[in-house]
This record gives sequence, structure tokens and C-alpha cells, in this order.
Amino acid sequence: MTKLEAGIPAPDFDLPRDGGNRLKLSSLRGRKVVLYFYPKDDTPGCTAEAIAFNGLRKQFAAAGTEIVGFSADPPARHDKFKKKHGLDFPLVSDEDKSVLEAYGLWVEKSLYGRKYMGVERATFLIDAEGRIARIWRNVKVPGHAEEVLEAARAL
Repeated sequence: MTKLEAGIPAPDFDLPRDGGNRLKLSSLRGRKVVLYFYPKDDTPGCTAEAIAFNGLRKQFAAAGTEIVGFSADPPARHDKFKKKHGLDFPLVSDEDKSVLEAYGLWVEKSLYGRKYMGVERATFLIDAEGRIARIWRNVKVPGHAEEVLEAARAL
């Protein structure tokens, strides 16, 4: 697997999303894309992150940038999460974890000494040509959406 870094093409995908539709990354070419990966719908950190990005969606749109949330949760769970929190951007479902693996985000984690596989919270800013412009790994939620917005505006 190629190590993902700024300047290389972002791995494309065509996956189910909320609402019963599909989303293909290459269909967003010509616009910048914030692809943010999170562990699980409706958990405290993931909810805070989704609400933060959602609250800035007009500013991201003004910067020519689409927001896409990404987890291994099924589309029906995404639908409930979006409705509960009034989210107004797509949530993509990678239940077989193929794209999470392609982005290097299906990783071994540890909680209270127990090891398990899970999603590393990370964000990729993709430029209008489909190349990775910036990567944030092991994201801490407070202030993150604002930092990504500033990077999108500067791109």
C-alpha cells in the first residue's frame, strides 16, 4: 500500500451513503473536499465533530469546499445520526473497511489495556484536482473544524 501524503491523488471510492444513495469521490472533482473519518455515529466525540463541521458548512461552501463524513457505520445508522443532529452533508458508509484500509485508518487501538481494531480519527483535505492537500491524523475534536476551514480557505 502506498503511504498517503500531501501531493498524491486521494484514493477514489464509490460507496453507499445516507439517504440510500452512493457517493463517488471523483464525482466531486472541481471542488475541494474535506473527508473526515470518525469512529462511530452518535458517540460524544464523533457527535461534537459532526456538529462542529455542520456549523461551519456555509463557510466551507463559500470556500468552494464540500464536507463528507466517513465511518464504518451502516447507511441506516447514518440516516438516524443526521436526522437527530440536523447534519447537512453526506455521511459515507464503509462497512467492509476497504477505503478505511486504503487511507491507512483501520488500525489497532487500545482501551484500558484491551486491543481492538477501529477507525483512527483523521481528516483529509482534497484539492479540486483530487490530490491530497493536507492530512490531520489522531484528531482532537475541539477547534479542529475551524483549523480545517482555514486550510481550505488558503488552498
